[in-house]
Amino acid sequence: MADAPIREGYAEANGLGFHYLAAGEAGRRLVLFLHGFPEFSGAWRAQLEDFGRDHLAVAPDLRGYNLSAKPQDVAAYHARHLLEDVRALAARFTDRPFVLVAHDWGGAVAWGLAAAHPELVGRLVILNSPHAVPFARALAADPAQQRASAYMNLLRHPEAERALAADGYAKLAAMTLDAWGAPPPDRAAYLAAWAQPGALTGMLNWYRASPLHPPAPGDPGAAALTLDPARFVVRVPTLVIWGMRDTALLPTLLDGLEEWVPDLAIARIAEATHWVAHEQPGRVNALIREFIAP
Repeated sequence: MADAPIREGYAEANGLGFHYLAAGEAGRRLVLFLHGFPEFSGAWRAQLEDFGRDHLAVAPDLRGYNLSAKPQDVAAYHARHLLEDVRALAARFTDRPFVLVAHDWGGAVAWGLAAAHPELVGRLVILNSPHAVPFARALAADPAQQRASAYMNLLRHPEAERALAADGYAKLAAMTLDAWGAPPPDRAAYLAAWAQPGALTGMLNWYRASPLHPPAPGDPGAAALTLDPARFVVRVPTLVIWGMRDTALLPTLLDGLEEWVPDLAIARIAEATHWVAHEQPGRVNALIREFIAP
């Protein structure tokens, strides 16, 4: 079966305009893909082409990214707004439970939505994105994870935009495109997405708005949080795909995860990094297909 063609679209949701890529026919089961930092909807092209053959596959640019709306106020990136974005976007495409696939910051939103609205999410697939409770505990008390996450405080800094934009976005490219060997067409698309007016600030505001970060001088970070674990239990069948060579989100974040995700499967990919969907798209697609099969 040939790959499904990808189309562009725009949708209004939660009072904002969202750009998205989609493949597949309306009326089919929705598979909604949420990207992370500093990606955009195009990160999921290999998945859209595959799942669009027999599903409605949709990947939006999340709030602050690429061609979607970019509020400049940090408060606009608090978790409740991000969750409502995704809930409202999904409702534009289906009134039935859908499959939610998410990576990195997109995964943070997906974990929260599945916990708050299990009736909406039929299956949850997470790629290298930690559940909030173990992540908060690690940021507060695990020196190894604190060191691995030190970059988060750099991205919260007021000068982060200037540093990331310097030399043609060299730092962002080194973190991402160079790591997974992105071909020239992908590189051009990412550079264009990062250069959209207001995009760098929008992307970085996800970090600035979140209390989940390691301690910094005068700021205890995640150690100041008091989370009620019962509010974060995910009662949705969940597959976690984890590139075990992730140097920012350590594999120890998987330890004991079943305490908050009772219906859990974990696929550990030893040779993959944080960018597992870019490095091994075929394997990732096969794992997702097996998990969401009726």
